[in-house]
Amino acid sequence: MKILIIDAQGGGMGRQIVAALKQAFPQDELTAVGTNSVATTAMLKAGADHAATGENAVIVGCRKADVIVGPVGIVIADALYGEITPAMALAVGQSSAKRILVPTNLCGNIIAGVSDYTPSHLVAEVTNEISKLR
Repeated sequence: MKILIIDAQGGGMGRQIVAALKQAFPQDELTAVGTNSVATTAMLKAGADHAATGENAVIVGCRKADVIVGPVGIVIADALYGEITPAMALAVGQSSAKRILVPTNLCGNIIAGVSDYTPSHLVAEVTNEISKLR
């Protein structure tokens, strides 16, 4: 399975997701795309098989992925402090890949009915959802 992990800012959530997925599904191909080089580097150090940075990397990665994982902001233009461009959000939204969106109440986007879970709880939920896709 080809899994695309998209993250922004410091890449902390993406780093944790990459590490957990690499441990749970070592046979899967993990591609990390950061909206900036700091996020990309964090995910690459966590064990991503491939990594790239920026808008075009998101667009191309979305065409090739079976599953896309990232904070819910990856489908909202100008989210994550403006790091998600309209083209990025469109690519994620129009991709034929399954999307596993991590609910985070950050950057002016509040998801009603979602509790503030710890990052480790959210990462465990990502792993559970990917297990269901198999």
